[in-house]
Amino acid sequence: MRDAYAPHKNLTDPARPSAELWRLALGVAIMVACYYALGFTYFNLLGKLVGPGDWSDFAREISQGSTPRGMIALLGSFGVIVIALALVLRTLHRRGLFTLIGPVRRAASDFFRTTVALSALGFLLWLLPEPDAMSATPNLPILRWLALLPMTLPLLFLQISAEELAFRGYLQSQLAARLPHPAVWLVVPSVLFGMLHYDPATQGDNAPWFVLVGALFGLAAADLTARSGTLGPALALHFVINFNAILIAAPQGTLNGLALGHYPFALDETAALATWLPYDLLALLCSWLTARLALAR
Repeated sequence: MRDAYAPHKNLTDPARPSAELWRLALGVAIMVACYYALGFTYFNLLGKLVGPGDWSDFAREISQGSTPRGMIALLGSFGVIVIALALVLRTLHRRGLFTLIGPVRRAASDFFRTTVALSALGFLLWLLPEPDAMSATPNLPILRWLALLPMTLPLLFLQISAEELAFRGYLQSQLAARLPHPAVWLVVPSVLFGMLHYDPATQGDNAPWFVLVGALFGLAAADLTARSGTLGPALALHFVINFNAILIAAPQGTLNGLALGHYPFALDETAALATWLPYDLLALLCSWLTARLALAR
């Protein structure tokens, strides 16, 4: 396992000069504070642009992601995370943001190869018959969906990049530089990532299962990052999964504002859990294995 993760040094070596745990804890605290401060400014500016009369409706659309403009505003807000992370890295760790990615050309190559492989897998899965509970119905008209793509694709990439830079880039590399056992730096960021997906207000009794799926995704992305020594494969895995979940088909009423179609269930419907949870977990497993094969050298 340690030999398989030898390329991880591309990410852990830049973290070693400032690998103290107190520094990491302080960095996370500063990031959270900056996120709320910058996020308040971001949404306040949006409120000024739409006007006080429309803000209550717009705020609801953003929180639910139920309209194109709401989803665009929500995805754009992830830029705040990147700014906060860049500030923490420069002031507290004396690192640049690109040190979280690894060798850039190799990361780009890993991203491309993994994206191609996962897209091929997605096409094969699309050919398989689906249960009625997973059959999507039209949401956005196809021409409007295509017209929005030049804006939504970069914003989607911003969203997944912010999360990968924070969890697989920053947390994983800093922990691995200080506590080299994989059980620590694989599990801790992944569990934290899963916990951030806990939303009982939207997910109801299904909320713990979303934490599980998020944590398992975190483990898959962490493993790919360590094996490749770049953030490229994790970015590709996250991008393809979120492309399908946000832009292709989304559950009713939540994060479906930019989706071409939507499923006939909401996130809090426990009856649908027995159908879509095994499908999601199996798709994640196949995606992880496919990415591993794409990276085989």
